[in-house]
Amino acid sequence: MPPLYFDHNATCPLDARVREAMLPWMGERWGNPSSIHRFGQAAQAAVEEGRERIARLIGADPLEIVLCGSGTEANNAVVWSAVRPAVSGPRPGHLVVSALEHPSVRAAAAHLAARGWEVTEVSPEQDGVVAPPAIVAALRPETALVALQLANNEVGTIQPVAEVAARCRERGVPVLCDAVQAAGKIRVDFAALGVDYLVIAGHKFHGPLGAAALAIRGGAPFAPLLLGGAQERRRRASTINVPAVVGLGAAADLARRELPERTARLAALRDRFESGLAAIPRHVVHGTSAPRLPNTTHVAFEGLEGQTLMIRLDLAGFAVSTGSACAAGVVEPSRALLAMGVSAAESIASLRVSVGLGNSADEVDALLAALTREVDALRRARAGR
Repeated sequence: MPPLYFDHNATCPLDARVREAMLPWMGERWGNPSSIHRFGQAAQAAVEEGRERIARLIGADPLEIVLCGSGTEANNAVVWSAVRPAVSGPRPGHLVVSALEHPSVRAAAAHLAARGWEVTEVSPEQDGVVAPPAIVAALRPETALVALQLANNEVGTIQPVAEVAARCRERGVPVLCDAVQAAGKIRVDFAALGVDYLVIAGHKFHGPLGAAALAIRGGAPFAPLLLGGAQERRRRASTINVPAVVGLGAAADLARRELPERTARLAALRDRFESGLAAIPRHVVHGTSAPRLPNTTHVAFEGLEGQTLMIRLDLAGFAVSTGSACAAGVVEPSRALLAMGVSAAESIASLRVSVGLGNSADEVDALLAALTREVDALRRARAGR
C-alpha cells in the first residue's frame, strides 16, 4: 500500500486541474506583467483573471487584493504596516494578539515587544475559542492592531472574528484576520467579517506553494513591506510570479464552486475517524465543544508521546502531525493547547489528523487500524518497563 497522507493542514497536494492551468505559464507562455508589449499584456491578463478568482472566493473586490508569496509575508506586511506610523512617534504602541495566532504573527509581535512595544496576548477559553469581551477588554487608546485568526491550524476551532471586528471598528482599531487555514474549507467572506486585512494561502486548498493573497479593506492604512517597484499599485514591489497567481486563481475558483461538497465530504471523513477512535481507550479529542474546521482532529493519547507515535505511523505508511507544521520537529507543548488550559503532558501526547479531498473512507479505516496497533504496542512497551 502506498503511503497515505493525513496532514493537509500543513499543505495539500496540488490539484491536477490547477497544475493543468499553470503548465502553459511554466514553458510555452511567458512575459513580465509590467511590460507593455504583447507578451507582458498576456501575462497581465492572466494575473488579473487570477486576482478576480481569488477575490470571488473570499467576497472581496479585486482592487482590494494584493498578491504575495506566502501567508507569512502577508501577515508580516500587515503587522509592520500597522506599527510604522507609531515608530516615529514619542513612544512605542500596543498590539493585541490571540494566543492561537500563527508564528508569523506571534514572532512579529515578539520582535516588537523586544523593542519596547506592549503586546497583550489573549488566551482562548477551554473550548479553544477566544471570547470577544476578552479582546475588547485588552484594547487601549494606543492599540495599533488586533490579530485574530479565523480558524486555528492545530485544533481547528473557528473564532468569532466578525463580532471582534465590529467591536474594534467602534473604537477605530484595525483587525488582521489570518484565514489561511479556513479558506477553501469553510465560507470566508471578507466583507461580512468586517476586518481590515485578511490573508489566504493557496497550498492549504490544493493550490501551489508560494502563492498567497492579502485583502486590504478600502481606506485601511497600509505601508508596503517590499519597496522598489510599482507592482500591486505600489503595495508590494516585486515581479509577479505569473504561474503561481494563475494556480492560486484556479484553486480559488475550484474551491468556491465546490465548497459545499468539499465541506460535507471532509466532515464525513473527520467524523468517521473520530467515531473509530472509540476503540482506543484513554484518548481525548480537543475542541469538540466549539465549531471546528470540517477536516481537523486533534487527539491526545494518555501516557504517550505524540512525536513517537507520529514516527511509528510514518514508518507504517501514514503521514500525520503533532501540530503546526511550523513547529514540527520540536518536542514541546503546543502553545495553543497550553493557552486552552490543556496540561503539558496531554499536549505532548497529541496528534493532529487533517483529512483532505484525496482521502477515502477506506484510508481512514486503515489509519484507525494502524493507530490502534501502534497505541497498543507503545502502551504495552511502557507497561513492561
